[in-house]
Amino acid sequence: MSKEPIKTNRFWTSQNDNNKMLSIIIPFFNEKESLPILINQLINQLDKIKKEYEIVLVDDGSDDAFASKLKVISHRKRLGKGQALKTGIENSVGDVIIFMDGDLQDDPKDINKLLKKLDEGYDLVNGIRGNRQENSVIKIYSKVASWFLKTFLHSPFTDINCGFKAFKKEVLKDFNFYGNNFRFFPLATFLNGYKVSEISVVNNQRKFGKTKFGKSKIFVGIIDTLTAYFLFKFSEKPLHFFGMIGGLLFFVGFSISLYLAFERIFFNVLLYRRPLLQLGVVLIIVGIQIVMTGIIGELIVYLNKKK
Repeated sequence: MSKEPIKTNRFWTSQNDNNKMLSIIIPFFNEKESLPILINQLINQLDKIKKEYEIVLVDDGSDDAFASKLKVISHRKRLGKGQALKTGIENSVGDVIIFMDGDLQDDPKDINKLLKKLDEGYDLVNGIRGNRQENSVIKIYSKVASWFLKTFLHSPFTDINCGFKAFKKEVLKDFNFYGNNFRFFPLATFLNGYKVSEISVVNNQRKFGKTKFGKSKIFVGIIDTLTAYFLFKFSEKPLHFFGMIGGLLFFVGFSISLYLAFERIFFNVLLYRRPLLQLGVVLIIVGIQIVMTGIIGELIVYLNKKK
């Protein structure tokens, strides 16, 4: 049987004789109403699973005084969810890690489903939110982003932005959390050759506070998606990306200049009357510069691989 939760300056822990330990990492920002309820639900559910566990709470710079009531890991200011997850990982000791949000939209009862799927031999299991409690604009963005990743990166995930997931700690050795790249952690795990899966999870209506992902952040999400595409597709072959773009611009500029030179030589058309010449020269110069950027990128990758 599980013992009573032990409070420390980092987490609550329940201990038993099971070999594998779970680390439930919960980053939060201004969730003082939701977290006490979530913690009680988690403890009740995890005690039924009868595994050794820890609940790692990471306060990402909250200003609602919740941190003064509970002992948690706290950032001095808001650093973002990615850094909060990284802090949680650095302060966790479990062999299996679970990410979930602190707003009560994730149901602790689904933890058992995630763990059972993980026990089937998968390295990461991602959630699929059923009946998503979000506005239509964000839903459309998520569908477009999912289509883009499936089409261009062969993503196997239906709902890659779902924050509720379970995975073996070993997958972290091939991924570094920074900025907003935590959204693409499941995809990076898949592309690194690990075995991944997904299951449906409950997505409850938010009871307290406001969502931290509003319409204004959709543009940021689009930029993050394009960044992920570049990093996963071209991080080890940047010349393939820059060379394609630079080569196209150079070809267009060269074609324009060649056409103007033909007119000047054979039809005596004065070039100072052709502003198109300036465009051709600019495209040639910019194309060469972009190609050289790709070459420099290749050199950086090569030198880093030698270390």
